[in-house]
Amino acid sequence: MADIPNGHNGERDEEEEEEEEIDETAFKPVKDAVLFVIEVSSSMLEVRSAPASKKATSDSATSAALKCAYALMQQRIISHPNDMMGILLFGTEQSKFQEDEHGGSFQYPNCYLLSDLDVPAATDVKRLRSMVEDEEEAKKLLIPAEKQVAMANVLFCANQIFTTKAPNFSSRRIFLVTDNDTPHEEKALRSSAVVRAKDLYDLGVIIELFPISRSGHEFDRTRFYDDIVYNQNMLDPEAPAPILPSNKTMQEGGISLLQSLLNSINSKAVPKRALFSSVPLEISKNLKISVKGFIIFKRQVPARSCYIWLDGETPQIAEGKSAYIAEDTARTVEKVELRKAFKFGGETVTFTPEELASIKNFGDPVIRIIGFKPLNMIPIFVNLRPATFIYPSEEEFIGSTRTFSALYQSMLKKKKCAIVWYIARKNASPFLAALIPGAEKLGESGEQVMPPGLWIVPLPYADDIRQKPEINLIRASDALVDKMRPVMQQLQLPKAVYNPANYPNPALQWHYRILQALALEEDVPVQPEDKTVPKYRQIDKRAGAYVMEWGQLLEVEYSTWQKEHGPRPAEGKRTVKAAMFDGEPASKKAKTASAGPKATSLSDEEIKNRYKTNSLSALTVAVLKDFLTSHNVGHLTGLKKVDIVQKVEEYFENKMQVD
Repeated sequence: MADIPNGHNGERDEEEEEEEEIDETAFKPVKDAVLFVIEVSSSMLEVRSAPASKKATSDSATSAALKCAYALMQQRIISHPNDMMGILLFGTEQSKFQEDEHGGSFQYPNCYLLSDLDVPAATDVKRLRSMVEDEEEAKKLLIPAEKQVAMANVLFCANQIFTTKAPNFSSRRIFLVTDNDTPHEEKALRSSAVVRAKDLYDLGVIIELFPISRSGHEFDRTRFYDDIVYNQNMLDPEAPAPILPSNKTMQEGGISLLQSLLNSINSKAVPKRALFSSVPLEISKNLKISVKGFIIFKRQVPARSCYIWLDGETPQIAEGKSAYIAEDTARTVEKVELRKAFKFGGETVTFTPEELASIKNFGDPVIRIIGFKPLNMIPIFVNLRPATFIYPSEEEFIGSTRTFSALYQSMLKKKKCAIVWYIARKNASPFLAALIPGAEKLGESGEQVMPPGLWIVPLPYADDIRQKPEINLIRASDALVDKMRPVMQQLQLPKAVYNPANYPNPALQWHYRILQALALEEDVPVQPEDKTVPKYRQIDKRAGAYVMEWGQLLEVEYSTWQKEHGPRPAEGKRTVKAAMFDGEPASKKAKTASAGPKATSLSDEEIKNRYKTNSLSALTVAVLKDFLTSHNVGHLTGLKKVDIVQKVEEYFENKMQVD
């Protein structure tokens, strides 16, 4: 089977394909290369257990860092198959570096390249797993050197690795794990390390520091690493970054240290990627600033990399090709011979590509402010797709950041939102959107959870609003509501906030776990880990008695309601049928082959009332067809319900014109 690029199938409408076409210059794939640089010293190898914890383990800081690297490598081998990853240990007694063409290798003193920077393979993961799980093998390697290694050599070693293995990657990062906040006291060694760090940043390599505090000693970044670790905005000043950087270090023991380190690394594991860049935000006719757009929330799905052909001697990747074939002659039709066609009033209207492009062209990409509204006028449920986060950019207009900040702070202070005309890219359909200010959110340790900025929330047009369902609402009594209140109070989420970071997608994680087990020749797991499953025992313990009391009161009130109003019709077809008869009870008589009118037919007056109230879509297809057939409106075979409703509307429109 041939592979269709980007999940596209031959039956997909080209109209939709063109609508989703994106400017390639703004969406170049970001290749990421991450090099773990982990210190090996007596203090880093010291066991950090947490006696008070039931889940205490005997992990050292170095062991926890290696486990984090192993976990990240497991994730990336499947979810990011083109990204590179490597592990460099420094401060070890042994030394090892890349081998040259002749089998020799250049040595950096007390630097051990455990895993060279490359796309992780199954063998790399297995080797790292053996290092993590086999303590005896780890002890042979993790022997600290007698003297302190020069940080300049470590950074130069990392420079060589990136230069030789990932010279053209757009994202290159070092994850530096250490507990030594003062590697050098000598001014010469400090200056040399600062120069090497500057060389790395000139190459576009970002250093991410993961400091670990020792017992009785808090890690102080200002003593050395403030001169080594630069602000990441130095390379991308337009990217949103923490305004208040967190100075918290990890000093917990055992599994707590491992979890803290893993959470910190996962938060920085994915590189920033702009959805669009340098789109003008038009505040008024003669006032424009440039902004960048980012998708902060996007649903992740299992990605299929390629199809594999297995009938040959060796497996081969299948290259996908698609072609249009004439139905009568089966000849291949070239793209220049094709024209777009649309059906209108039973006729086919064709357009040339130029005509179609001119129809779709609503102007250049822009975010144009139309006016301002109070924030409470934009309900949360009206968004049509994920919101886009925008941040100022100085690429096109100098002073954009200052203007953007003034607009943002004013909207946030006055609790206002802006209504904007939004064209995301060239030839894209425009839509109205709400520009909503979002305040900065910080975590418990001062780290930034959500950056400050503006969010573009797409709003629906009148055509996008569907007919609301017709329901018979039964309101609960005050007593029933009061009984439900303690149930809700007992079942609040932690801090009454939903944190998506606590709930991985079980279907996605199960998919990756199966692939990982097959690739690494592990035992296939029997049951997925699903953190979305409710904790039934805890729920019963906290709210079980309240739920039982509420249920008993509900039974009493429902019995009373049934006595007063009679049994309520069941949901489904009977409810629709009852609604069609304006609340009259449905007949329970058996079907008979009588020659009279069908039980589902309605009078012309009732159909006309439905037309006037714009509720024809609530009727069944059978009722609509019966009405059209009785008025000699033919050609109903194969039509969808939307088309049949349209024919009924056309009938009444023509009748009103004649009258």
